[in-house]
Amino acid sequence: MTDIYSPEKRSAIMSRIRSRDTEPEKIVRAALHRLGLRFRLVASDLPGKPDIVFRSRRTVIFVNGCYWHGHSCAKGRSKAQANAQFWSKKIADNVSRDRRNYGLLMNQGWRVAVVWECETKDINKLRSKLAEEFSV
Repeated sequence: MTDIYSPEKRSAIMSRIRSRDTEPEKIVRAALHRLGLRFRLVASDLPGKPDIVFRSRRTVIFVNGCYWHGHSCAKGRSKAQANAQFWSKKIADNVSRDRRNYGLLMNQGWRVAVVWECETKDINKLRSKLAEEFSV
């Protein structure tokens, strides 16, 4: 199937996809604050540049988009209609890179938590997950 947009329009659309300060990240950060937890954002010195860092607890959180990081939910299982081969390889590479970075962090003594975009839809479940993760 061909793309319904011109290459220029598609490029403009894709360029607006952010990697920082996404809505799921903002939701997770707000939930953490409500639990009384304080943290730092984006640690460039750590593998994978975690979204949220608790240095004193040696814990990091990655807030991953379901589609971009190949989650098992419906959104994560959806396939690209245009340029499918490129996108399936891109997502598989993202999953591989994520696993490698999580392993590197754990080998350095860090606890790694992942919050998926779909988990931010139900704030009560998200708060419960975070409270359990941090024993709050």
